Amino acid sequence: MAESVGIVSLGCAKNQVDGEMMLATLEKAGWEVKDDAALADVAIVNTCGFIQSAKQESIDEILELARLKKEGQIKAIVVTGCLAERYRSEIMQQLPECDAVCGIGADADINYICHAALAGAKPEAFPEKEKLPLCGERKLLTPSYFAYLKIAEGCDNRCSYCAIPLIRGGYRSRTMEDIEAEARSLVINGAKELILIAQDTTKYGWDLYDHKLVLPELLRRLSKIDGLVWIRMLYCYPDYITDELLDVMAAEPKVLPYIDLPLQHCSKKILKAMRRWGSREELTQLLSHIREKVPGVTLRTTLITGFPGETEEDFTELCEFVKEMKFDRLGCFAYSQEEGTAAAEMPNQIDEDVKQHRMELIMEGQMDRTQTAGEQMAGQVQTVLCEGWDRYAECWFGRTAAQAPDDIDGKVYFTVPSGVKKPVMGSFVQVEITDCMDGDLVGELRPPKEA
Repeated sequence: MAESVGIVSLGCAKNQVDGEMMLATLEKAGWEVKDDAALADVAIVNTCGFIQSAKQESIDEILELARLKKEGQIKAIVVTGCLAERYRSEIMQQLPECDAVCGIGADADINYICHAALAGAKPEAFPEKEKLPLCGERKLLTPSYFAYLKIAEGCDNRCSYCAIPLIRGGYRSRTMEDIEAEARSLVINGAKELILIAQDTTKYGWDLYDHKLVLPELLRRLSKIDGLVWIRMLYCYPDYITDELLDVMAAEPKVLPYIDLPLQHCSKKILKAMRRWGSREELTQLLSHIREKVPGVTLRTTLITGFPGETEEDFTELCEFVKEMKFDRLGCFAYSQEEGTAAAEMPNQIDEDVKQHRMELIMEGQMDRTQTAGEQMAGQVQTVLCEGWDRYAECWFGRTAAQAPDDIDGKVYFTVPSGVKKPVMGSFVQVEITDCMDGDLVGELRPPKEA
């Protein structure tokens, strides 16, 4: 009987793609891949090490698997991903329950590492970050109808609060040919939505194509793929939003009018300390320009509260900015003081309770706006990608073009009238919105018009 392996992939979608490539490598090598890591011989924890809460989640997952190992349910625990790359030997020292620890450059060696872990060798492998494969076969952890498509790895931005360049290395784009070939393969295997991801999506190609921003060209090429319906972009930095990119979004029906634009703050003083571009005035102009060029665009952002030196005046300015801009989607994080980053050494660190309170105030205001906007959609008919049946709510659910997956932007919950054919998971249906509950849309399926 083949030995079995399962993975718990934590953190961002970029990390998940790495995990999918590791699973494909293992399956090709003869391992039986289990959907539940707790039921496998070897459990891989593909960790996140971005901020303190993510690190704690990774540690908690390792400890839970260690309990199952002690009870004899699993035989070995392999730690991969960003936490492993960042803390290396410390993990095995502080979590001796682990049977292997390997950095991102060792992903291609995962078959050897898992076998060595089972044999009790306690391998620790940390090759150069650049050895992380940028392309290869994947065993998807998403449903077949959508997939993440990583177009670049690493980051050169060096924001003062961020450890990603330390963990992932410099920015490295994939070639358009590689990306297009993978996109076609994913669509052949059922993907109707592709979500482009990188640490900085809008900078795509800068390193490969003579310092040119070629994301618009990539989008045009992907739009020609038959069977692909939606193309979504995440992690678009404001520095590289060009008119060419906005024109492609407006002109190409497959490219969704959806921009995930992590702004982090609006105070010029704080942005400068963060080593980020812009000011409140410049960001306001940019957002207005995007809305003018791409009618009906969905704007999503992320913010940080409690960055070192953030005064009450800075926070008030941020609150006013958020209220004025009326973001369609917004996430907010309390600043996490990460060792090895420039911001960690800055004076005027903010009390943890203050950081959290400011974050909660931002999110409470955004929830009110999201709820009001949802209620105003009553009577509209929206195209929804059906994702399945919710047995607790006893209705179907899915997403509109304005909603990214994995609960980032909420869902649409809808009923099917008596006598109307039930939808198929992964199909596009028409739903009339009737209400909004806690930010999620509620509606009823519209039967398709007869030819």
